[in-house]
Amino acid sequence: MSKVPQTAITPTRSDDFPEWYQQVVRAADLAENSEVRGCMVIKPWGYGIWEAIQRQLDAYFKATGHKNAYFPLLIPVSYLEKEASHVEGFATECAVVTHHRLELKDGRMVPSGELAEPYVIRPTSETIIGAAFARWVRSYRDLPLLINQWANVMRWEMRPRLFLRTAEFLWQEGLTAHETSEEAMEETRRMHAVYEKFLREHLAIPAIAGEKTEGERFPGALNTFTVEAMVQDRKAVQAGTSHFLGRNFSAAAGIEFESREGKRELAWTTSWGVSTRLIGTLLMAHADDDGAILPPRIAPTQVVILPVTPKEESRAAVLEACDRLAAALREQRFHGEPVSVEIDARDLSGGNKTWEWIKKGAPVRIEIGPRDLEKGTAAVARRDRNPKEKEFLPCETLPEGMPVLLQSIQDTLLERALSFREAHTNEISSWEDLCAYFTPETKGRPEIHGGFALGHWAGGVEDEKRLKDELKVTVRCIPDDPSLRGGPGICIVTGKPAEGRVVFAKSY
Repeated sequence: MSKVPQTAITPTRSDDFPEWYQQVVRAADLAENSEVRGCMVIKPWGYGIWEAIQRQLDAYFKATGHKNAYFPLLIPVSYLEKEASHVEGFATECAVVTHHRLELKDGRMVPSGELAEPYVIRPTSETIIGAAFARWVRSYRDLPLLINQWANVMRWEMRPRLFLRTAEFLWQEGLTAHETSEEAMEETRRMHAVYEKFLREHLAIPAIAGEKTEGERFPGALNTFTVEAMVQDRKAVQAGTSHFLGRNFSAAAGIEFESREGKRELAWTTSWGVSTRLIGTLLMAHADDDGAILPPRIAPTQVVILPVTPKEESRAAVLEACDRLAAALREQRFHGEPVSVEIDARDLSGGNKTWEWIKKGAPVRIEIGPRDLEKGTAAVARRDRNPKEKEFLPCETLPEGMPVLLQSIQDTLLERALSFREAHTNEISSWEDLCAYFTPETKGRPEIHGGFALGHWAGGVEDEKRLKDELKVTVRCIPDDPSLRGGPGICIVTGKPAEGRVVFAKSY
């Protein structure tokens, strides 16, 4: 009888991917469900990832001229009514505040003090930010106006999943106003490129950048640009979007300015955002059956040092050596920031501590014990390799080599994700082939089926609805990459002439 491989996470990815994902989040101690249905408590290790994402993305925003501000959590319903197509897109997800106090009646707290106008807890902030822009913009000299806010939003999610879809989540939302449509479109594409670069260089996720079709656009936008990531069950995750809003929102909010010719004109606006969904995306892209694997650039702790103290008499010397190594490592810089190091000196067995950090996904683990002190070495393990694989390296040269080691892990994760995506991206030339690609041969089969399909497209909103209804597939994007888009052909859904290919996939 063959030996069944033991893993830290059960079920495995191949057995039950959705449950595997939930177990990775739990085992890595990232988040947990809260008492409020659909909401989550983000625990310190999970929030540390978000802080790294926030800090590094914010640097990109500042470098491109944006400034942070903050806007109200509550939005008057009348603001949403001004932009009909926008509110229609979010209407079924809105949480509405109708009262302003509670009173005790028959032993229960009941709402009282009905508001003259109800408020919506922001599902997105274009309308409330637009109202502020209308006050701030007077002349073309006030433009461009480049604003971002880091905030929480609420969309009443019916099928919640930690980090992927929760009723309340954290994000950033940028909104900008411009003098011309050309400037606004340039801004839209600039931030689209920032997201693609951030996913690739920081999260080690090779997302496909492209434009959304009409049926998948952000409500009220003229153009929506997206970055689509493939995760390990071959589904797509919309990891970030950038929207060219034209003058739709400026007309509704009254964002007008005096032009260079002295005329009153409406501003051209954009919006763009990413959320804590990025954490779920990187877990599904990189984690294995032993837990999370974090790219070093966004890991809260890049190097964890585990003292091995089997005897009390050697404990002080081992801990002193760990402190010296940690101090030397922190003097090294990785992408402009000090290497983050933690010494785990808790009174726990070495095996328990080791597996806890494996499941958390810490990029590098270093063990130092009495024998290592004698030899002047340390046992170094990389999270992107087998948990049992260790390399004994001199403590003296270990610090200066750490940035190179961390970059090697970062590069390995990106290469691995890119190879996986390329292996599961296929050209499809007919409707029959598309159906076969996304339909398992036998229902209930555990193995993964499908991936990204590249096929010619000239369909409309009704054709997109057919895709979703019959195959649970959507057009993820019209790719920017010419090698993916290809040349003219025949639409595999409608049979009409098509300018190029799009990416079809099942998605989260």
